[in-house]
Amino acid sequence: MPKDKSIKHVLIIGSGPIVIGQACEFDYSGSQASRSLREEGIEVTLINSNPATIMTDKVVADNVFLLPLEPESIEDILVKHPDIDAVLPTMGGQTALNLAIKCDEIGLWEKYNIRMIGVDIAAINVTEDRDEFKNLMIEIGVPVAPSKIANSFLEGKNFAQEIGFPLVIRPSYTLGGTGASFVHTAEEFDKLLTRGLHASPIHEVLIDKAVLGWKEYELELLRDKNDNVVIICSVENMDPMGIHTGDSITVAPAMTLSDTTFQKMRNMAIHMMRSIGDFAGGCNVQFAVSNDEKEDIIAIEINPRVSRSSALASKATGYPIAKIAAKLAIGYHLDELSNQITKTTSALFEPTLDYVIVKIPRWNFDKFDSPEKTLGLQMKSVGEVMGIGRSFQEALQKACQSLEIKRNGLGADGKELRDQEKIMHSLKNPSWNRLFHIYDAIKLGIPLSRVYSATLIDKWFLSQIEEMIALENKIGEYTLAELPKDLLLEAKQKGYADRQIAHLLKCLESEVFSKRHDMGIKRVYKMVDTCAAEFEAKTPYYYSTFEGENESKVSDRKKIVVLGSGPNRIGQGIEFDYCCVHGVLAAKESGYETIMINCNPETVSTDFDTADKLYFEPVFWEHIYDIILHENPEGVIVQLGGQTALKLAEKLDRYGIKIVGTSYEALDLAEDRGRFSDLLKDNDIPYPKYGSISTADEAVELSKEIGFPLLVRPSYVLGGQGMKIVINQEELEQHVVEILKDLPGNKILLDHFLSGAIEAEADAICDGENVYIIGVMEHIEPAGIHSGDSYAVLPTFDLSENVLKQIDDHTRKIAVALKTKGLINIQFAIKDEVVYIIEANPRASRTVPFISKAYDEPYVNYATKVMLGAKVTDFNFTPKLDGYAIKIPVFSFDKFPNVNKELGPEMKSTGEAIRFIPNLKDKFFREIYSERNLYLSK
Repeated sequence: MPKDKSIKHVLIIGSGPIVIGQACEFDYSGSQASRSLREEGIEVTLINSNPATIMTDKVVADNVFLLPLEPESIEDILVKHPDIDAVLPTMGGQTALNLAIKCDEIGLWEKYNIRMIGVDIAAINVTEDRDEFKNLMIEIGVPVAPSKIANSFLEGKNFAQEIGFPLVIRPSYTLGGTGASFVHTAEEFDKLLTRGLHASPIHEVLIDKAVLGWKEYELELLRDKNDNVVIICSVENMDPMGIHTGDSITVAPAMTLSDTTFQKMRNMAIHMMRSIGDFAGGCNVQFAVSNDEKEDIIAIEINPRVSRSSALASKATGYPIAKIAAKLAIGYHLDELSNQITKTTSALFEPTLDYVIVKIPRWNFDKFDSPEKTLGLQMKSVGEVMGIGRSFQEALQKACQSLEIKRNGLGADGKELRDQEKIMHSLKNPSWNRLFHIYDAIKLGIPLSRVYSATLIDKWFLSQIEEMIALENKIGEYTLAELPKDLLLEAKQKGYADRQIAHLLKCLESEVFSKRHDMGIKRVYKMVDTCAAEFEAKTPYYYSTFEGENESKVSDRKKIVVLGSGPNRIGQGIEFDYCCVHGVLAAKESGYETIMINCNPETVSTDFDTADKLYFEPVFWEHIYDIILHENPEGVIVQLGGQTALKLAEKLDRYGIKIVGTSYEALDLAEDRGRFSDLLKDNDIPYPKYGSISTADEAVELSKEIGFPLLVRPSYVLGGQGMKIVINQEELEQHVVEILKDLPGNKILLDHFLSGAIEAEADAICDGENVYIIGVMEHIEPAGIHSGDSYAVLPTFDLSENVLKQIDDHTRKIAVALKTKGLINIQFAIKDEVVYIIEANPRASRTVPFISKAYDEPYVNYATKVMLGAKVTDFNFTPKLDGYAIKIPVFSFDKFPNVNKELGPEMKSTGEAIRFIPNLKDKFFREIYSERNLYLSK
């Protein structure tokens, strides 16, 4: 066995807060790597500043340090743990690699005799330094675009004149395409070159000839010390070159590549990986292929680390790349490791897919009042979804159903755009909705050739969408009673939801459901097995389809379903995945078989061995209901998956499916702003004057009674969506009309806004009678900034005993009045020593992981057991915290350079970090406290 026995203790570097371009895929890879090393008896120490992750949990690593990702923090750890002998920096994205380089440059690794494993500095440098990369590719005979490095404005200008436009400017050592741009004209070149030079930490850019419109592909590779290489997955970008791969719709396996070109690409990728350095681990290689019969290939870049794409490839194939990469880093050869899914074949066996996966990014342009809503080289998506199907069409529809953008899938929901001019503008200037507008264009009868010339998306993909529209037209000729079975089956096999078919037939979703069940058209579940069923898989990881036998065997154990939180977006991030994973672990400990339903490929919850059974399916009513009918669980946990899961509570309740923990009635009462305020009134709990309205006229009348300023907020929304402070009648009318345009029929609450108030929030666990308050936090910013965008200090730092007593009393009263079973989060505004209630959420909140990390207590585990019937009094709470913990909001405004950076009631932060301070004299606290009013907007 070649395992390096000298490695006894490994330091893993995490990726820090979630930002656009670096999301929770590194929580997944870091967690998996840590578990993989500990299986080998190796001690693991982990550094990361993100409290919302599973990787920073005791269940994952031996020693966890929630510290800023700086060389000083690394040195502190190495002093505390002198037995650390290796560092693995490839599991924490660009942040970890950059930190590893910094530590190398200042001689830290050498000083403490630390070996770098999984990659070497030479490989990082050659792949990050655009010029070195280009020269190496030329040397080994791999074609690249004509390019030149520029370290100054003048150098860049000269080269641009030499090779002409269009050009690409790519800064060195940046993440998610930061600072990268296309330049079409000399006029825009100066500004974009300056931006690129500033974005690079070493003020260096690569300027290369743009291969706009070429097709883009990625290969995921693993290599061992013996120089064995496996290609885990080929991924084709549906969007051509010109859009960052993180913002592209991607498909695996590659669909439109000839076998000859694929073999050439494989050989190039292996040659590239072998040439960049002598290391064992994972690699992601990107290529552009000309969109003509010549299929010329050029190399775009190579990343010697796990990436967002490798998380996707892991979920797409069932092959746990990070887990195997960690084993290779400590010396194992691929042929000595077993395939984790089959347990019988070797890890040197390349995965084969007998299904198709489609990844669609999830954007949040609605949060950024920016004109820059088009997609390009700089990544702007905040999350992604993945659909698995037997065909591209089925996977595409399932991915669209997973997005949570108020669509029922791709088309067939009456929401299409019919303005030809607007459609063509969207096709030429890609944004988040271009896929839907391609559908609209074909439906409107715009010729495929015109759609192709506007998008340069391969005609194979366009014709697949054209086929779907032809099927819809055929279905539309029938009524439900007359619809032939083969047509209904075809629609289901192409991924159409019952409610899309109902739209085409002008009937109810429930009628389509009954009809297909009467006809025997029922979902079956197939296993993700890495080997196209050639060998038996041992891992219960499933997707649904409508053909063949059902491979998901139902056990006779008592079961609990946990609904996941779907794609990351602003207002609902990794913290809910953290809660879902802990919910699954707690339910397992309580003797239940656990079933996870989620569609986010970046997460730990969708790892093949987190729950007893994983259904990689949209968190969408029809899919969930069919799984519940198949598995017949004791109940469903909805309060851990954020608003995504919570929104399904009403239907579960209506269909008589047990909601584990707090009832739907209580969840609904807390969301209905009017009824909730009545509950406060009945319990003598102060709240701002309020009223609910459903038209702009009613709003104006009510404002006369309540008085300005007013906080206007819709019901059942996430991350403060649509919330705004208005100060006069004109603003009020305008905003109410705006909300009703986006959320027709929504009940809108108007609160008198308590300007100048202090904001605080509490999280608690309640069993219906007993309440334990896990933490009370005070916000540094005044009321008016969304709690997710505020610095929060735990425990509170300047609230009086009188105020704290009121917070305690109100929290206990509200938790019991709502008959809470599990977690509850309550937000307060404090003015003139009176504590007013802003809102209560009887579910897991963003702050629960933060409090759990700050106090070193497994609160989600306890809360889940309470949902399952335990009493709060069964647990021995022993919180530990010296000094204070601060939750730091992190923003991604740099991706939207011209956006207004003011903060208000609608959340804009993409992630968070935690900072521990010994006392309030701490420099960090004094700095942020002095700036508390800086960004407040109305």
